[in-house]
Amino acid sequence: MAASHVLRPPVRPQLARSRRELPVGEDIVYEPKLDGYRVIAFVAGREVELQSRSGRPLRRYFPEITLPEGDYVLDGEIVVPGADGREDFGLLSQRIHPAASRVAELSQRTPAALVAFDLLAHGQLALLAEPFAERRARLEALTAEGGLALTPLSRQVADAEAWLRDLEGVIAKELGAPYLPGQRKGMYKVKQARTATFVIMGWRPGVEAGRVGSLILGLHDDEGCLRPAGHCSGFGARQRRELPALLEPYETGERGSAQPSRWTAGRELSWVALRPELVGEFAFDHASGGRIRHGARFVRWRPDCPPADCGLDQLSRPSS
Repeated sequence: MAASHVLRPPVRPQLARSRRELPVGEDIVYEPKLDGYRVIAFVAGREVELQSRSGRPLRRYFPEITLPEGDYVLDGEIVVPGADGREDFGLLSQRIHPAASRVAELSQRTPAALVAFDLLAHGQLALLAEPFAERRARLEALTAEGGLALTPLSRQVADAEAWLRDLEGVIAKELGAPYLPGQRKGMYKVKQARTATFVIMGWRPGVEAGRVGSLILGLHDDEGCLRPAGHCSGFGARQRRELPALLEPYETGERGSAQPSRWTAGRELSWVALRPELVGEFAFDHASGGRIRHGARFVRWRPDCPPADCGLDQLSRPSS
């Protein structure tokens, strides 16, 4: 097992505080927000250990990832490039598979890479207390030795605005900030804010009886077929109480339950189908593979919008 002499797993990554607008200042620098798995990499000689954000080992799922030989600890992101060269989270998520044979196959078919953006230790020196400017300089020196991918960094607000417009978002960092594991200090994230109109395909019950837990959102593909494209669960207590009465006239009588998996243990998987007539506008941060990532946020009902106009093409449109 690979491990640094001064830092050993698990190490909680420093987290970013959400912001609606880009922070500015002489002490602020910007990085593009990558669409992958956050990872802490421990390198000891030729051995590499990969730790997820939650502290779980990831190495077995990404045997093809190699890093320069040495003794250091990196903070970075595992990504899989898609056909267009941009990160494809859908392909990446398929890499977490229990079968070793499938892992080996996917490591060849959709190889992943690690992109570094911070250096937490080097040799016998722990760098957590050092300012980000110093850690970044040491990381760039390590990268110059070859074999290590490094995320772009800029002081220019114009570059950050371009990343915010064209990519998933921006990470802003304070040059003087130390690395604080598990804390949301010294780092900020600004994501794209986009909206689309979705057909409400169904709903899932909440923990309390008579409450809606989440809405199942659907979009029409190029052939006009309505398919699930995400969910929305961000409702207040009053909305959860009122939604069943609103949705009841659209219920088809069809009910069911999704098959549980190792990722959904303990979660409510039953659902109630609705006629595809109710349309709502929802905000989301990012989409890939024809689905929105994470949960959407309810904006308003759209009785003026025909369900047939709710198409998948909305997910590929740039932010307005």
